[in-house]
Amino acid sequence: MSADRGLVPLVLGAGGMLGGAVAEALEEAYPGTIAATRAEADVTDRFRLEAEVERLRPDVVINCAAYTDVDGCEIDRDRARRVNAEGAGNVAIAAAATGSRVVQVSTDFVFDGRRGVPYTEDDPPAPLSEYGRTKLDGERRVASATSEHLIVRTSWLYGRGRSNFVDSIRTRAANGGTLRVVNDQFGSPTYAVDLARALLLLIDRNARGLVHFANAGVCSRYDLAREILAAGGSGTGELKAITTEEAGRIAVRPGYSALDTSLYSRLAGQSPRAWQEALRDYLAAEPRRAAGP
Repeated sequence: MSADRGLVPLVLGAGGMLGGAVAEALEEAYPGTIAATRAEADVTDRFRLEAEVERLRPDVVINCAAYTDVDGCEIDRDRARRVNAEGAGNVAIAAAATGSRVVQVSTDFVFDGRRGVPYTEDDPPAPLSEYGRTKLDGERRVASATSEHLIVRTSWLYGRGRSNFVDSIRTRAANGGTLRVVNDQFGSPTYAVDLARALLLLIDRNARGLVHFANAGVCSRYDLAREILAAGGSGTGELKAITTEEAGRIAVRPGYSALDTSLYSRLAGQSPRAWQEALRDYLAAEPRRAAGP
């Protein structure tokens, strides 16, 4: 429980998977938390957003609003730019105008995946996709708008409330047949609830700058799918490993985008738990998803 119960956080994008988890975590710690959906505070509408932040005058603004459809960003680049880049900048400008801190959530896709070991905050970004490029642009806009910022990169996020890789695998397995999953993309699956708690800890510790957070450990998409089926205990789907090229996706994905979280551990005073443990908790909390849609 946080010591400063008088803090007033504003969560933007509260209708999404991460925003919902963040709002829930913060509301428990800070009863004055304000959760705003896109209909209530649209990050792409700069002037209305500024007016709303001015009216509410929160102590910290957490931006969970994002266009996260990686292939969709390649198709609709204008939307990707408006939400991920300009929207992030709008949030930071609005926060700066009221003296609020701003927390921006970003992604491992700002890296090209060629390093072969987990990325630290000091590694130079080199995004391969429009999603990664617009999220990196958003980071830079936030950093230039205010010094009172915290940018947290995460990876392979899943959780309650919207479509994600974990639920997709379970649904496909429940429907039977062969599941073709890439075995040459490596990263760290991250439970949205764990990320929300990490953001709370970082806010409590007045963290600033750039921090990486993901659940501990590295696996391929294929390894993750295998663990989902083993832990879920349902479905008759058969797994088949394929290459990224065989998958034929529109956007280029990094081959290895795991994040080094040692800085987070030092700041928060604790290390992220293993991705397998977090996955089991999610599957136990969402048993209805095993039966498909």
